[in-house]
Amino acid sequence: MQRRKFLSLGALAAVATMVPARLAAEDFRATKPDVWTSKDINDGIAKLYGKVPTPSDAVKLTIPKVASNGGQVPVDIATDIPAKTVALFQDANPESAVIVFNVYENSVVDYSIKIKMKKSGTMTVVVEGLDGKLYSVTKSIDVALGGCEG
Repeated sequence: MQRRKFLSLGALAAVATMVPARLAAEDFRATKPDVWTSKDINDGIAKLYGKVPTPSDAVKLTIPKVASNGGQVPVDIATDIPAKTVALFQDANPESAVIVFNVYENSVVDYSIKIKMKKSGTMTVVVEGLDGKLYSVTKSIDVALGGCEG
């Protein structure tokens, strides 16, 4: 009897791995198009969330002090806050919004991306918690023109 239960559970597990998982992501470009044309960080945040975030040490933004190549600026974002969304904004390029991540239940927020920055400026990460509150961190970055750190 135990063997049959084990085999039936194994068969169910095999079928479950063959069925594609349904993912639902909000298309922020379609639902909130004004965010992507905002020229200012605070304006972009207001258009995306409708309120002002609170600075928090629980949101980690790791960027170099000086980026030697503005075409590939490494950005690491992490938090332990149970989150609904995570958004990155910057003020060096014409539009402030860079990316918005949907965060799913039990997901780990530990993202690494590379972005292009036209010049030196600031970056702001906003985490929308499951509690509805907004948490943020802002850091400055210098972009070396001509590809030299100097």
